[in-house]
Amino acid sequence: MKFWLSVSLLIINISHLTAQLIDKEKLLEYYESQQYAEAAQYLQSLYPEDTKDTKVLTQMAYCNMMSGKLPEAEKNYVKVNAIEPNNIPVLFSLANINSRRGNAPKAKKFLLEIIQLDSLNFSAYKKLAGFGDTAEAKLIYLKKANALNTTDPDVAYDLSIVYRELKQYQQAYDILQKAIDADDGNLTLQQAQLPIANQLGKYREVIETGKKLTRENTDVNVINEMGQAYFYLKEYQSCIAIFKTLEDLGIQNEGTLYYMALSYRELKEYDKAANYARKTIDEGISGHTALYYTTLGGIYENKNQFSEAQEAYKRGLTFNNSSAIYYRLGLLCDFNLKQTRNAVSYYNLYLKNKPDPEKEKEQIDYAKARISLLTNQKGAAIK
Repeated sequence: MKFWLSVSLLIINISHLTAQLIDKEKLLEYYESQQYAEAAQYLQSLYPEDTKDTKVLTQMAYCNMMSGKLPEAEKNYVKVNAIEPNNIPVLFSLANINSRRGNAPKAKKFLLEIIQLDSLNFSAYKKLAGFGDTAEAKLIYLKKANALNTTDPDVAYDLSIVYRELKQYQQAYDILQKAIDADDGNLTLQQAQLPIANQLGKYREVIETGKKLTRENTDVNVINEMGQAYFYLKEYQSCIAIFKTLEDLGIQNEGTLYYMALSYRELKEYDKAANYARKTIDEGISGHTALYYTTLGGIYENKNQFSEAQEAYKRGLTFNNSSAIYYRLGLLCDFNLKQTRNAVSYYNLYLKNKPDPEKEKEQIDYAKARISLLTNQKGAAIK
């Protein structure tokens, strides 16, 4: 539909082009087949580079923009803007081109020019919001756009997100509700409203809306909001049941497991509560935590802070019995802390942890050699 509308507008524009040399049927054929690059080349071949014909320049600019030749398109639109300043469609095109080229400040400049010319231009405010660096900056433009069109779903959605970030939950809810009232089949808006409704204590509404949404599509976020609502309504069995569906699918998270643990606790099923509390802890710990502590220990070693390095390595072991950490502790105790007994103990733990015999052959051989040497030295010292 959009394409044929564009073609219709282009046909109107063709009829207004200067008649000189133009084969209008040929040009129309280019447009209908979306051969915009060819159309631009055709027009450029008929007119000198310094032409002042704004209709021709606009057509060239549009064709170059549609064919992805953005620098050429911008050059043509800039010429038009110089000849006919304050042309809002041209300013929009320049803003669009610069946005696509990643030049946000320049795009924003053209949009600001538009609202100076037309302070009620909804599209300009909507696009300006996308260039806001902070929630507060976005809020200014989104509020203006929403005031001009309260039912636009994109603006309502974006504005609600900003209000939510600012913890202004009632405003976020009300903005979405107006847009939903205008389009009660918009599932995206209804889903966006769920966490906000939970924040406002509208738990029964969350459950009813969630049921409707899950009939259309099983969404993890929707289930998560419903589970929380069940918990706050003290319907603990329902909370457990709905979060169990996520666990069965293998897409549980720290939050869902935590609510299950709390629900079992409230039901006085303490064994299950303890089991899910442990699962929550496991889920909340990154699989890379031991690696992070290994890195930290290595940094302390580089700074000759050996006690701190030892503490970091030991902390890492509480998350994972890493053979690499045992080896590093062995070396640390062996050479820096001069703790012979601990060094032998850590080397042995390294070997018991079954390091890869191929990838870690050198370390394995070295650990065995140090154990033998240190053990013999200790025996000799006793004699």
